[in-house]
Amino acid sequence: MKHDGGIRRSGPGQVFAAMLKLRIITAVVLILGVGLLTMLAPPIPFSLALGAVILWAGWEWSRLVGLASRRARLGYVGLLLAAGGLLFAGLGARSSTAILNQPETMGVLGLAMAFWLLILLVLTGYPANRARWDSASRPGVMGAMALLPSLAGMVWLKLLLPEGYLVLALIVLVAAVDIGAYFTGRSLGKRQLAPAISPNKTWEGVWGGFALCLLAAAAMGWALHRGLRPLETGEILLLAVLAPLVAALCVIGDLLESMLKRNRDAKDSGSLLPGHGGLLDRIDGLLAATPAFALGMTWLFR
Repeated sequence: MKHDGGIRRSGPGQVFAAMLKLRIITAVVLILGVGLLTMLAPPIPFSLALGAVILWAGWEWSRLVGLASRRARLGYVGLLLAAGGLLFAGLGARSSTAILNQPETMGVLGLAMAFWLLILLVLTGYPANRARWDSASRPGVMGAMALLPSLAGMVWLKLLLPEGYLVLALIVLVAAVDIGAYFTGRSLGKRQLAPAISPNKTWEGVWGGFALCLLAAAAMGWALHRGLRPLETGEILLLAVLAPLVAALCVIGDLLESMLKRNRDAKDSGSLLPGHGGLLDRIDGLLAATPAFALGMTWLFR
């Protein structure tokens, strides 16, 4: 009779349970940290902290771009820093004031939203267009388009409502998409969404993410209606359209990062977050959803 010499071997169920526990612990720590920063920090410290997060995401993006040496990757982050400084200067930001000019900010967010919708064409063309992403130039520019306008959008949300509720609302909606997609996909997923890009993503997962995002949006709309001010019919319709749009953009952002990872044969963007991979693995949907959400909230809180 064979025996294992006292060594206990973990089955697939135990491995999944341990990984899920680690993911949950990391997620709780992140939520508490982000929540406290969003609600307690004034706009300028909030913007600086968020800028540091975006620069770290840029560091991870540089790996997916194909930059191998530390010097090249630091150079990419330096370019992002310079471009971000120019962007915020153009939006009217000053070191002594927490103000952005609305027309310029709306223009940047509108262009960013158009960028994410165009990414859908890029995704539908993969892997036939794979050769286009072998050089660093195109995905490098895409990184700037993905990261910097989203930073501007989150800063704008903080300025719209300094208590931080709009930023938290966006994070909750994106998290709802991720959670709904993860558990629905694992339990019910059968039809692959984009097998050439991410074989594990399914249409059932997408609909689960959409459903949980809509429920979260309905709860937020009710809380807004009862807690801050009554919503008009047009504003309710806006929220009804914005929630599925946020969910769809989250999927696009997730697929874009998956495409870049597959093109570089990378499993994760990094290893910063235990159980989750890199920072970029967690905020890819947030980057894509921010411009549309910020535009919608600007109209809602006009």
